[in-house]
Amino acid sequence: MTDSKPTHTTVLLREAVDALLQSSAGADGAYVDATFGRGGHSRLILSQLTGQGRLLAFDKDPEAIAEAGCIQDARFSIRHEGFSNLGELPAASVDGVLMDLGVSSPQIDSPERGFSFRFDGPLDMRMDTTRGESVAEWLATATVDQITEVIRDYGEERFAFQIAKALVARRQERGPISTTADLAQLVANTVKTREPGKDPATRTFQAFRIFINAELEELEQALAASLQVLKPGGRLVVISFHSLEDRIVKQFIAKHSKEVVDRRVPFAAPVPMRLSALGRVKPSADEIGANPRSRSAIMRIAERTQVPV
Repeated sequence: MTDSKPTHTTVLLREAVDALLQSSAGADGAYVDATFGRGGHSRLILSQLTGQGRLLAFDKDPEAIAEAGCIQDARFSIRHEGFSNLGELPAASVDGVLMDLGVSSPQIDSPERGFSFRFDGPLDMRMDTTRGESVAEWLATATVDQITEVIRDYGEERFAFQIAKALVARRQERGPISTTADLAQLVANTVKTREPGKDPATRTFQAFRIFINAELEELEQALAASLQVLKPGGRLVVISFHSLEDRIVKQFIAKHSKEVVDRRVPFAAPVPMRLSALGRVKPSADEIGANPRSRSAIMRIAERTQVPV
């Protein structure tokens, strides 16, 4: 009997680790893998560090924490919490922060997690299955307006209102949606025009996952915290997989990559820029060919310039 356990191919693996370790501290530094996932980036980072190097990881997923337990390395530790807790670290204490914002393949490919419309399973979608409410629990009480707002804002779905109305009508007629297959079918019946090559439920599933895990709010908190914990010369490396995430990262780096002048106090010295933008990287054609899920990835790199205030 073969092992059917889903595997994960880390996107932009070497590119991300190379960019991270080009900090001023290099292989002797203290680094943070803010989204451990299945440990691809962490393992490569550890293989590059000297005995002086340190790596701290964060992850909300209990399965990721279990995977991290396989790493027997005194230089490595992990916290079972979201990366918005990055700000709990001492100021100017790390030489690099890596954030890989993608959902791991084992999460997507495990029906019981409820992330994918390709497999029938409970409509859960929580990154941390030990706390919080599932998508099914939220949909059991949410109003048409609330559901519309989530699908529109987080899924950029133009049929958000029609889908929300159908969800509430279904709940009133037969009880709330509780499985991924039922949700996918309801969306397919409601969305009459389809984007080429894309399942009509794609945007709705993305929206519910982002909302139930507060992904964008957590990203904003983690980016702000990175300014505090990075040493001068430290690297910030962020891999995004959809436009909502990448927009937040791009705007954050741009905002802090220029001097800020307070026009209310014209003679005050400007606040110096705190990041230096170092560009963006996309997967190669070879990587996309080998791992189609990497095709939407964008990696942005910045360097800390000033001592945190």
